[in-house]
Amino acid sequence: MKPPLLLIGHGTHDETGVAEFGRFVHRLRCRLDGLPAEVSGGFITNARPPLGDSIASLVARGHHHLIAVPLSLTGDRRALGDIPGTMALEQERHPTLEYDLGRPLGPDPRVLKLLAERLADARAEMPRFVTDEPPAEIAPGETAVVLVGHGSTDPAVNAEVHRVSRLFWETHAADLLTVETAYVSHTRPGVPGGLERCRRLGAKRVIVLPYVLFAGAVLERIWAQALAYGANHEGLDIRCAEVIGDCEGLADVVIERYEEALAGGGQSSSPAASRSSTVLPLTRPFPTRRAEPDVGPAGEADAGLVTAIAARLTMARDTDPEPLDPEQFDVDVLDMETLEAEMPEPEAEGEIEADSMIGVAGRGEAGEEPRDDAPDGPLAQPGVASAV
Repeated sequence: MKPPLLLIGHGTHDETGVAEFGRFVHRLRCRLDGLPAEVSGGFITNARPPLGDSIASLVARGHHHLIAVPLSLTGDRRALGDIPGTMALEQERHPTLEYDLGRPLGPDPRVLKLLAERLADARAEMPRFVTDEPPAEIAPGETAVVLVGHGSTDPAVNAEVHRVSRLFWETHAADLLTVETAYVSHTRPGVPGGLERCRRLGAKRVIVLPYVLFAGAVLERIWAQALAYGANHEGLDIRCAEVIGDCEGLADVVIERYEEALAGGGQSSSPAASRSSTVLPLTRPFPTRRAEPDVGPAGEADAGLVTAIAARLTMARDTDPEPLDPEQFDVDVLDMETLEAEMPEPEAEGEIEADSMIGVAGRGEAGEEPRDDAPDGPLAQPGVASAV
């Protein structure tokens, strides 16, 4: 029998969200019944059943190795809670408990596909306010989307939502005007700010797309902010899509996270040496650092030369240089009168050619008065150190 799947949800005071979480746990029980594997779920805070009760029930039934998957699209630790700390506390209560922690759910291509389905439903529905006049035809190029995330105090989490917006636009909404990003709380822009940006870009219809798993208080806040903005902009068709919700597509993503962590691709609570498993290669967000090349003897000689030059420069900077004696050089010493005699006469005003204007600061055309914002000295050239 495979280890049980433990779904971790962030707490909510809304009964609608708790009920949908329970229905999703039941769906996964039916899906994994043939493996066989038990499925349980709990919340870290603010809702029942608590995560500790679910773990205690699994341990009491003889399960000492769990696969924990957080039901989160962004993996925001501050919003979801301290999962490693909570699991460490449960290990103190149950010394034989071991677990593997799976990755968050998004962004995943199947999650983006579910968002596209919710968007299509919102585009196909009739307008909320029915009038005697037939609705005007609005082209896809006049339709915009505002993808709304929870919002976080962690800039990296907010940037992840921006990344999802861009991925969704290019993969599932390329024919639309734009896909903007907004947040419910903690950061900007809010839902009204995202709607205003779409309106200024020329959108005649804006669809608010929640980047949220289950219905509840967050969805109600999104809809309330969108409808409040629409009340002051009657000429703009604003529609609100549904959340991802309890569905088979979301269950597919969770089962993949479960199988991945079971194969060793998750974060384990036990040392890697104590478990014999094949580690799945994970996609890294950034390329690994390249190894330093073998420079060889020639490279070592160049490095030594650079070090010697650096030492000479440091010595010259730290010591006071001696003044140069002109008699040491085979040159004629020119006095000021000779220098002034050899200097060319300045050109008269109005006789300056266009080619001579290159490098003259503050002038655009010949004979034009210098501007007030012109610099006093010569302009610095790109890539050339200034002598001033």
